[in-house]
Amino acid sequence: MTKLQDVEGARHATILGVGSYRPSRLIPNAELVEAIDSSDEWIQQRSGIKTRRWATPEETVTLMSVESSKIAMERAGIEPAQIDGVVVATVSHMLQTPAVATMIAHELGLNRPVAFDISAACAGFCHGIALASDMVKAGSAQHVLVIGVERLSDLTDVGDRGTAFIFADGAGAAVVGPSDEPGIGPVVWGSDGEQFDLIRQKEDWRDVLEQDNPSMPHLVMQGNPVFRWASFEMAKIAQQTLDRTGITVDDLDVFVPHQANMRIIDAMARTMKLPDTVKIARDIADQGNTSAASIPLALDRMLEEGDAKSGDTALLIAFGAGLAYAAQVVTVP
Repeated sequence: MTKLQDVEGARHATILGVGSYRPSRLIPNAELVEAIDSSDEWIQQRSGIKTRRWATPEETVTLMSVESSKIAMERAGIEPAQIDGVVVATVSHMLQTPAVATMIAHELGLNRPVAFDISAACAGFCHGIALASDMVKAGSAQHVLVIGVERLSDLTDVGDRGTAFIFADGAGAAVVGPSDEPGIGPVVWGSDGEQFDLIRQKEDWRDVLEQDNPSMPHLVMQGNPVFRWASFEMAKIAQQTLDRTGITVDDLDVFVPHQANMRIIDAMARTMKLPDTVKIARDIADQGNTSAASIPLALDRMLEEGDAKSGDTALLIAFGAGLAYAAQVVTVP
């Protein structure tokens, strides 16, 4: 029997730098309320959202990804030639194939890295960080660019009272590379397929094409069941993540949950009994729900505003359609 040679990777992996891109269009609640017979007060009470960012036609998934990646690479001190892996989390790249990761890699001038997309909805970025960490430690890549990017405005029905005010656009990126110390803790991830229909694309593409006047499929969500599930189930996942990492809430400096809804964020914090010393990301108020992009966008804002600093211990946790979820503790770059 032929003996296969193994490849030795890094002992540990860490996030070396993060970057983000926020689209130029700022959409206040006032622009949406008439179509859904609502009010600014109602939207804020229900979601905590005051404004959201929607992309212009020029601000494509590729452009937003490239711009956020350039910032992340610069902050990480990593040259394009050093990136040998690109993982893109998105549900709004409108080509079934090829993966947008390959175009992003080309636009960044990378040297033929492994490049692929993953579809885990709002949990996609955390999935990408886990995959990148494993790639670095397994030796299949040395530096991996992880991108969460969405143009959910393309999939939003502005007349749907349950979702018109929620979804938004943007991109966030992180460079994952080798480290002498653990910088990315073990992931706790999974899915609850019994809840498959709670958040989903409303129409099958084939059904759309059979319509007399075909239109873009839209995202739909059953808000109350999602709120109940996320508020309590994700707090359990958070505790499992802390236990598996070997720390407690008292060891945390920063909490970066998926920016789905301010009420969900508050409910998770209460259930977890987070100390007052833990800074909590609340990017959703001004940015909206950007699905796979929400965690890197929120973390980057916390760094820019001084709510997080290099060396802090942060819990990242996200859930989305499927219902897919993922969480890990990381060291802030």
